[in-house]
Parts: sequence; C-alpha cells; structure tokens
Amino acid sequence: MDKKQSVFTNFIWRLLERGGTYVLNFVVSMVLARLLEPSLYGSIALVTAITTILQVFVDSGMANSLIQKKDTDDLDYSSVFYFNLGFCLLLYLGLFFAAPLIGRVYHDLSLIPVIRVLGLTIVVSGVKNVQQAYVAKTMQFRRFFFATLGGTVFSAAVGITLAYLGYGVWALVFQQLLNVTVNTAILWLTVGWKPKPMFSWARLGGLISYGWKLLVSQLLDTAYLKLYQFIIGLRWSTADLAYYNRADQFPNLIMENTNASLDSVLLPVLSSEQDDKARVREMTRRAIRVSTYVLMPLMAGLAACAEPLVRFLLTEKWLPAVPYMQLFCLYYALWPLHTANLNAIKATGHSGIFLKQEIIKKVLETAILLVTMRYGVMAITLGLLFSGFASVIINAWPNRRLLDYSILQQFRDVLPAMLLSAAMGLVILPVTRTSLHDLIKLVIMVPAGAALYAGGSVLFKVDSFQYIWDAVKRLMHR
Repeated sequence: MDKKQSVFTNFIWRLLERGGTYVLNFVVSMVLARLLEPSLYGSIALVTAITTILQVFVDSGMANSLIQKKDTDDLDYSSVFYFNLGFCLLLYLGLFFAAPLIGRVYHDLSLIPVIRVLGLTIVVSGVKNVQQAYVAKTMQFRRFFFATLGGTVFSAAVGITLAYLGYGVWALVFQQLLNVTVNTAILWLTVGWKPKPMFSWARLGGLISYGWKLLVSQLLDTAYLKLYQFIIGLRWSTADLAYYNRADQFPNLIMENTNASLDSVLLPVLSSEQDDKARVREMTRRAIRVSTYVLMPLMAGLAACAEPLVRFLLTEKWLPAVPYMQLFCLYYALWPLHTANLNAIKATGHSGIFLKQEIIKKVLETAILLVTMRYGVMAITLGLLFSGFASVIINAWPNRRLLDYSILQQFRDVLPAMLLSAAMGLVILPVTRTSLHDLIKLVIMVPAGAALYAGGSVLFKVDSFQYIWDAVKRLMHR
C-alpha cells in the first residue's frame, strides 16, 4: 500500500472510530440531559475543567516527541512510559489533597469526593498514553476504533443506568472514569507493544528537549479555554455554565469527529516526510482543503438547525444554549486550519516556533477575555470567536516561510467550502420559522442541506469533492 492510500485508510479508521464514538456519546448525552438538571452538568464541568488541564501533562509533549522522532525504539517508549506513570501519580496526589480548597473556592464542598474520584482518569490515562503514541507512530489506527468504542459502549450503559436510578452527578463521574478505563484495557490487550524493564535518562532528556515546548504550548491553550469555564462558574450560576458547555458540546463533538481524525494521522505522516518541504506543503494543503470541505457544511448546518435540534433532543429547558451553540459553530468551522498548520510546524521540528505562537495567542486572548468578562456569557463567547479568527492568522503565519504557503493561499483553498456552506445554511434556515414539528423541520433541513452542498460541489466542480469521491471509490474497490 502506498503512503497516500495508507494515509486515507488510517484516516477512515480514525474517522469511523470518532464517528461511532460521536453517535454513542451523542445518544448518551441526550438521555442524561433529559434525566439530569443543567446545574449538575455545571458542577461536573468545573471538575472536568481541572482534570482536563492536568490531562495535558499526560497527552502532550512526550507522546508527540515519540511520534516525531525518526528512530524510536523500545528504550524510548519504555522510558517515557515509566516517567509518565510516575508523574501522573504525583499529579493525582496533588489533586487529591487540593480537593477541599477547590470546594471552598466554589462554595460547594460536595465537589470534594467528585474531584478525588474523577481525578483517577489522570492515572489511567498515564497508563494508556504511550500505547496511543505507539499506535499513531505505527499507523495502526483501527486499534483505536475497537478500544474507543468498547469504552464508550460500556460506560454509556453504566452512566444511563446510574442516572435512571437517581445517582445524579455520580452517573456522569463513573461514565467518564469507566470510559477511559475500558478504553485503556482494550488497548493493552490488542496492541503489540508492552513496556520493557529498561529506562534511560539520556533518551528521556532528548525527548523532553523537543516535547516540553509542545507541552507548555498545549497547557497554555487548554488552560486558557478552561479559564472561560472557571470564570463563568465563579461569576455566574452553574446553570449558565451548563448552557455554555452544552452549546460547546454539539459542535465540538462534530469537530473532534473530523478534525481529531486528521490531527492524529497527520503528525506521524508529515513527520515521516519532514525533510521534503514540497511534499509537506502539498500534504498540508490537501489536508486543509479536504477537512474544511467536510467540516464547514456540518457547522453551517448545525448552526441553522440549532433551535429545533435542542428543543427536540434536550427539551425547552436547554434552549438558552442555542445562541452560544451558533457562535461555537463559527468558532470551530476553521479549526482544520489550526490543526494542519500546527502539525506542519511540529512535524518539521520547529517546536520553539510552536511555543512562541501560543504565547502570542494567549496574550491576545487573555486581553480579550479581560475586556469581555464584565459583560456576561454572551460577550465572553463573542470574544472567544474573535480570538479564534485571529489565531488562524497567527498559526498560519510561520508556514509562509517554512512551506511557502501563505495565509492568502490558504484562504483561497477554503473559500469554495466556505461559500457553499454559508449558502446552504442560509437556504435551509427559514424552515426553522415555520410551524412544523421540530422533528419534521430536521427531517427537511438535514437532507436538503446535504443535497444543496453536494449539488453545488458538482455544479462548481469543487476539487475536494472529486478527491473524496475518488478516494472512497478506491477504498471500496479494495
């Protein structure tokens, strides 16, 4: 199998994994949202924000170093595994003893046991992290498919059962904890690599010299995004935080389903071609064109369908989330530009540039947040959208020199998908103003939007449509 086919096949496996997980998580979240009150989601969001920041220490830096390094061997993998596991145990102990302080800050001591139990996901992820890096490095993405879906199905059954029996916030806690635990167990049973009794500080030092900049960059990015949740949770109610989080969840899950598939496949592939500038540029350009072609219509369609979708799936009590959701759709529509540009920078070994970018972005984004936080949750969300557009330019700027691929060229590459998506969304939007039942509205809007987008792609001979169509035919033929 040539490299192009390998990339597409692994992308499809990753997409199937993400797609299956998305469908299951979507169903589970809808059921739980009907069984539980928004305030409970606000409480769990505060705890998850903390654990997500700590999770960055597990998922970033060292794993990327293993993937980027050309000649990774068992000594590298084993050294990182033992280091990660020890570090994760220290992180968990710190979180365990900090739980009472966090509960007092948010005036809710019931958060203490929740923090201590949910924090165990950090330790479990430390066990899984190097296995994930090995799968990505060796392009065995179908392993993720079975592991992720297994964890999702089992945790979904437990979470829904606990919610139905009246366990409240603990249904959400055990759903998340069991998800990562079962996922990890399946990876350990199916992936060929296991840690060996070997360790090298010298090897670890070499990997850290590359990875620490990516770690700090990701930490800045994640902490900044979760800062929004901390501020909303402190200044407004947990219900406001729940609406904000729920609004983010819908478009974020779609974005993760498509963009994360690209992200996980793109770094190892670009790293393998890092010495060929023209090849990296062409692969980055193709990734941007195809991924935005897929993601933009999904975001435009979700923004148009937001009100009937929320009312039908979550009931009237979640309608305050609709305007936030529509803004998040705009925010995530350009996310593949971030992913492709940053992966090109990482793959070519410029982790220092990556870190400088994050510092510049966070200074700008923090200034915007300080201005908007005084005016409410809607102002905060609008500020996030503005900073997202600014970050696209910042992330793309170095590749003007590194790859001869400017932001103007990138904009031209995504313009067909952008215009078609906007036109499609505007055409189907008036259906929401009719007196039809919400389900009927969705049944009309979704296929009509898909037909309009596909028809427009054929009519205007959009290159990405033909590329995807040809790739699918090749895959089916095989």
